Amino acid sequence: MNKYVMAAVVGTLFGALGTVQIAGPIMAQESASKASVYEQLDLFGDIFERIRGEYVEEVDEGKLIEAAINGMLTSLDPHSSYVPPKDFNDMQLQTRGQFGGLGIEVTQEEGFVKVVSPMDDTPADAAGMEPGDFITHVDGESLLGLTLDQAVELMRGPVGSEIIITVVRQDMPEPFDVSIIRDTIKLTAVRTRLEGNTAYVRVSAFNDQTYPNLVNGFAKILEEAGGIDQINGVVVDLRNNPGGLLSQAIAVSDAFLETGEIVSTRGRNNKDTDRVNATPGDLAQGKPIVVLINGGSASASEIVAGALQDHQRAVVVGTKSFGKGSVQTIMPLSGKAAMRLTTARYYTPSGRSIQALGVSPDVVVEQPRRVDEPVVDEAESAAAARRSEADLRGSIANDSMTDDEREQLLKEQEAAAAAAKLRQDDRQLAYAIDLLRGLSALSGK
Repeated sequence: MNKYVMAAVVGTLFGALGTVQIAGPIMAQESASKASVYEQLDLFGDIFERIRGEYVEEVDEGKLIEAAINGMLTSLDPHSSYVPPKDFNDMQLQTRGQFGGLGIEVTQEEGFVKVVSPMDDTPADAAGMEPGDFITHVDGESLLGLTLDQAVELMRGPVGSEIIITVVRQDMPEPFDVSIIRDTIKLTAVRTRLEGNTAYVRVSAFNDQTYPNLVNGFAKILEEAGGIDQINGVVVDLRNNPGGLLSQAIAVSDAFLETGEIVSTRGRNNKDTDRVNATPGDLAQGKPIVVLINGGSASASEIVAGALQDHQRAVVVGTKSFGKGSVQTIMPLSGKAAMRLTTARYYTPSGRSIQALGVSPDVVVEQPRRVDEPVVDEAESAAAARRSEADLRGSIANDSMTDDEREQLLKEQEAAAAAAKLRQDDRQLAYAIDLLRGLSALSGK
C-alpha cells in the first residue's frame, strides 16, 4: 500500500517538475512575443511621427490613422474592413432596405472593384451590369490602389447625378464605359407572382423587410390561386442575391422547414459555436420546392440554398454559387465608426462549409446569354462565370472537408456538368435525366 502511495507521490513530483521545465520556455516565449508586439507598436509610432513631420506635404493625421486601421483589417481577408462614420450610417440604412447609390454589391480583387451582383430594378441593373464585372475607373479616375470603402465613396453622389464607370468584362475585347444615373435605392426584398399554377418567389436581398415580404407575398399568391391545393410547387429565386442579414436567411429557411438544423456558425473558440434549428410550420405545406442559384448568389443566399438542399426539401437548380461562407460582425467603435470583422464560418446542416466552394446545384442549368451580348472567347467567358470567393485575394480557406470528401464533391460536380452538356446533343434525354436527378434530390437518394 505504501509503495503505491509513494509511487503516486513521486509521480506527482516528477509531473510537477516536468511542468515547471516545460512552462519555463513557454513563459519565456510569451514574454518575447509581447516584447516583439511592443517593439512593432513603437515602430508604428516612429513611422507615424516621421510621416507627420517629414512628408513632402502636410498630412491629415486622422485619415492617416484610419488608413492604418483599414490596412490592418483588409490584410485579414476580403470582407474585413474599417467603416467610417458616414459609411456606417449608410450601412444601417441599407439593412433597412433604403439607401442611395447605383444598386450593386461589390467586393475587391487585384486592386479593382468586382461586382458580386447587381440588385433588381436598380440603376446598375438597368445599365446591364453583370456579376464578375470589374470596375476600373469612376469618371476617369482609376480605382487602383484605393480601399474598397474609398472606391465605393467615389461612386456615391447626389441622386439624379450621372456617373461614368469603366468596366472590364471577361468576354469583351476592350474596357467600355457605362453611364448610370444615381438614384435612391428602395429594395423590395421579395416579389411574388403566379406562373401558371406555380408560386414564384423572387428574393433579391436579405434585409429587415425580407421575411415580412415573404409571408405577405406568399399569402397573396395563395389567395390569387384559390388556396394551397391549387399550386403545384414553389420556385425560390436566389439568383444574383448578394446576401445580407444572417437572421433573415435563417427566417426564410425556417419558413419552408418543419424541423432540423438550419445553420451553425463556428468561431475561433468552441464556445463560439452556435446552432439554429427550425421551428414547426411550412409556408409551402409540403409542396415541392425548386431553388434557383448562380454565381451571384452569395452568403445568406447560400445559407438558404444549403439548408433546403441538405434537408432534401428543395431541388437546387442553376450554376454553382459564389462561395462566401464566412460571417462578418459589425462592431461599433468610438466616434460613430465601426469595423466589419470576420468572426466565424457558417456550416450547412450536413456540416459542410460553403467557404470558397459554394453550393453545387442538383441540376446544372446555364443561363443563355442575351442576343445583344457578343461573346469573343467562349472558354474565357466560361472561366469568368466560374469566378468566385476562392478567387479573391486573401480569402479564408475551407476547413470542413477532408481530401476524400473534396474529391467526392468534385466528382458530383463533374457528373452534373456532364448532364448539362448533354442538352447540346439530346435536349429531350437531358430533360428526362434532369427530372430524375431532381426527384432523387427531393427523396434524399
